[in-house]
Amino acid sequence: MLSETHFNSELLDSIWKNLSTAVILLDRDIKLVYANDSASELLGLGPKRIINQPFDNLFNYHSIDLKRIAQYSLFDGVDCHQHRADVVFVDSRHAKLTISTRRISSHDENYILFECRQMDDEIRHDQASNQMHQYQAARNLIRGLAHEIKNPLGGIRGAAQLLQYEVDQQERDQCAELIIEQADRLRELVDRLLGPNQLPHKSYGNIHQALESVIKLSMLDNNANITLVKDYDPSIPSVYIDQSKIQQVVLNIIRNAQQALVDGGEIRIKTRINHQHRRPGKAPKKTLLIQISDNGPGIDKSLRETLFYPMITNKENGSGLGLSIAQTLVDQHDGHIDCDSWPGHTEFNIYLPFTD
Repeated sequence: MLSETHFNSELLDSIWKNLSTAVILLDRDIKLVYANDSASELLGLGPKRIINQPFDNLFNYHSIDLKRIAQYSLFDGVDCHQHRADVVFVDSRHAKLTISTRRISSHDENYILFECRQMDDEIRHDQASNQMHQYQAARNLIRGLAHEIKNPLGGIRGAAQLLQYEVDQQERDQCAELIIEQADRLRELVDRLLGPNQLPHKSYGNIHQALESVIKLSMLDNNANITLVKDYDPSIPSVYIDQSKIQQVVLNIIRNAQQALVDGGEIRIKTRINHQHRRPGKAPKKTLLIQISDNGPGIDKSLRETLFYPMITNKENGSGLGLSIAQTLVDQHDGHIDCDSWPGHTEFNIYLPFTD
């Protein structure tokens, strides 16, 4: 390990110059006073054409929020981040950048340390990956639907053929009943795919009382000797929800956890207030967090990207609709649900906004 004395200015300058991240330094006038080699390569300009240039002169166009960065980073000393900023360089190249800024001071002067990373390759990779997951999910959906539809259609066709030749009234009635039964089965499948079609009936209530009802119901059949741990925040105020719908969400997730814990284990239910929950394209909100976690084997990697799609399941007799319905019910509350899983741990986070 090198001691501090070995880090002379020449070595530090070499480190800065050779970083793969583009680093530039702006002064109070938003002029560029330093750029490492990666920044020069990114901008497509040599060092002499960069230094002392106003930031805006480095681009033909950019969507970087300089006004906000100057206010927060330079004057208030607050770090800023901007994701997927569009830029067009002076040589007409287009790129999307992730930007982080921080104020640094030297000799009573404040500067903005600007870190830029080009995201175009990552975005293309993510798009290709998402397209593949969507394609696979669509195939699974079609295969699942075909399987669910094929059996009742076969029954309907067979009963209809019998009706053509059957003379006995009792046999005809039985065939008609079979057709009605299988048609109802198909209609039920379609209704489940469409998801809940009733608007939520919201009222103020105690979330912990709602959770207790779900826990009692889910633990009636606890053949696997699963331990259930409650970690509640008693300070959480009443929340404006449709209690029956949120209970259904929690029940669906707990049932999944129970099925994963075939040899015993632990399910933990935690409630908290999240003061700055962020969602893409939306302002931060104060939300109620309901976290349901277990110490089971984790969710199969092949399912994680399409977990909330309908008909996606690896259970032998599963419908693949439980989590899809849960997401629909949470969406009806203008909430959000996500999942994180690795071997030995799976957690579902349900975020429900508080009504002011």
